[in-house]
Amino acid sequence: MDGILRKLPIGIQTFEKLREGDYLYVDKTALVWRIASTETPYFLSRPRRFGKSLLLSTFEAYFEGKKNLFEGLAIADMEKEWKTYPVFHLDLNAEKYDSPQALVEILSRQLTQWELKYGKGEDEETLSGRFAGVIRRACEQSGRGVVVLVDEYDKPLLQALGDDALLDDYRKTLKAFYGVLKSSDRYLRFVFLTGVTKFAQVSVFSDLNQLNDISMKPQYATICGITRQELEDTFIPELNRLAETNELTYEETLNKMTALYDGYHFCEFAEGVFNPFSVLNVFDGYKFSNYWFQTGTPTFLVELLKKSEYDLRTLIDGVEANASSFMEYRVDANNPIPLIYQSGYLTIKGYDKRFGNYLLKFPNDEVRYGFMDFLVPYYTSVVDDERGFYLGKFVRELESGDVDAFLTRLQAFFADFPYELNEKTERHYQVVFYLVFKLMGQFTGAEVCSARGRADAVVKTPKYIYVFEFKLNGTAEQALQQIDEKGYLIPYQVDGRELVKVGVEFSAEKRNIDRWLY
Repeated sequence: MDGILRKLPIGIQTFEKLREGDYLYVDKTALVWRIASTETPYFLSRPRRFGKSLLLSTFEAYFEGKKNLFEGLAIADMEKEWKTYPVFHLDLNAEKYDSPQALVEILSRQLTQWELKYGKGEDEETLSGRFAGVIRRACEQSGRGVVVLVDEYDKPLLQALGDDALLDDYRKTLKAFYGVLKSSDRYLRFVFLTGVTKFAQVSVFSDLNQLNDISMKPQYATICGITRQELEDTFIPELNRLAETNELTYEETLNKMTALYDGYHFCEFAEGVFNPFSVLNVFDGYKFSNYWFQTGTPTFLVELLKKSEYDLRTLIDGVEANASSFMEYRVDANNPIPLIYQSGYLTIKGYDKRFGNYLLKFPNDEVRYGFMDFLVPYYTSVVDDERGFYLGKFVRELESGDVDAFLTRLQAFFADFPYELNEKTERHYQVVFYLVFKLMGQFTGAEVCSARGRADAVVKTPKYIYVFEFKLNGTAEQALQQIDEKGYLIPYQVDGRELVKVGVEFSAEKRNIDRWLY
């Protein structure tokens, strides 16, 4: 079996290195040719580690006329001329932006490299002046329009979030710099910018009124990511090895891959795609894990959620929004959803054609449980390395019928409750219950409800079905009475498993679970 395993392009972001090194490649070149055949400037927003850098590198190789790199790919039958153009590839991804001067130095350093080849005008002092000058000279000297590729155009802005003064400084610098792409239009053959976030206040979008934002266009929805067909066409040996290693059938393996890593939809009617980073990594170690989530914890997003007092239960169940409210991020709008969506933690899962509203939800189990697990220390006293321990104990205690042990352990989640009980705190404790039961859903049948007329939580184990009702301003007895009066047990009476109703009383004075009955 080992002999048929191929080279996986983990961490390879250069098309030339990928092709010359004989790494596996999911062929996206038909879409590359389709886009490159026009002269419109393009913008594409996709989450981190989704293949944006490799895509830009593919454009670079194409416009540099490196025909040999494309042998055997779709574009080889489509392109006849293979012309060579001057290419300016600006990569802002791998830099650290922590001061006003940092961005200036990085842009200046890149301009200097281009100026060494095409020269510098004596009167060109500003960054925008130098950029315009070198574009013009490159066009005049080569006799062909210039190709400008900007990788992660928004990286400085994302790193400055939370520092208003620095963010404003970066906005002004980038506004002037990217504004050159409009004034130099006659010297340009092709422009393509990528990023995670579409910042509403950056002039690249207002000045370049002809900018073609393809982030939500169905014909380009799969340009980054791996479709199910591409997965099966490209990775059959790896899928078989993964199945064998984990003692699964081929179909079970595909289903598990789909549950964990598929589900990204960047347009209302588009085909879903798998996260390419997680797919490559699961084939590298043949172990299912949250590879993409672990490479970039959403600390800032969680702080943004708390600052905006966004109800996490809404986020977890699904958010309804129109396109304008989640495609553009405004720093001053106090709305965390655009940044959460564009960062890859939410994706399109439904569309109401009548009202033009989208349903945004977690794309898959990797993100769903990774995000909720990451939230726990922000809302409880449980530290990072205790989360898995608590969760496993919760499930085992209910599987064994030990309600007392389960609720005693749940009390630990509320130890040292951070502030006086009020309306905000009521929602806080509800979120904690919500997170616990949602996270248990990875391992057992657990549902948590926010709708009226349904029990607060239901947990199904091989032997038991538990129906929980929680009371903040009431007693455990009243909770049990509500279960009976509302008929919460009725849907499960023909199931055959033992039914257990649990009434839980939350004490305002103790700011914790006080009593329970079952």
